[in-house]
Amino acid sequence: MPYKSKKPCAYSGCSKLTATRYCPEHQRLVNQHYNKYQRDKNHNKRYGSGWERISKAYRRANPLCEKCKAEGKLVPSELVHHKVKLGADGGTNDPDNLESLCWSCHSRHHAKQGDNF
Repeated sequence: MPYKSKKPCAYSGCSKLTATRYCPEHQRLVNQHYNKYQRDKNHNKRYGSGWERISKAYRRANPLCEKCKAEGKLVPSELVHHKVKLGADGGTNDPDNLESLCWSCHSRHHAKQGDNF
């Protein structure tokens, strides 16, 4: 199947061609701006370098999406999800509260709950 044609970066004044909305350089800037001004202030405390280590270790131990696996499909996991949310809901980073999911299952889960993730 052929790739989509590349288009100019959406960042004002950038003419680099990219397959996504922003070129890698400007995607990093947009992410930094979002993290600083729009994301919940406590998010970076909950999801810092400690979470990255926990998440990588859990995905190494559970490389397949747990919901797809239960349905008999073998789909690689793309992220680690908290069953009980961190913060107000009292969730923790314990392995009992984590599950490996693909993006599709993760999006479906949050859409059912009506969450922004």
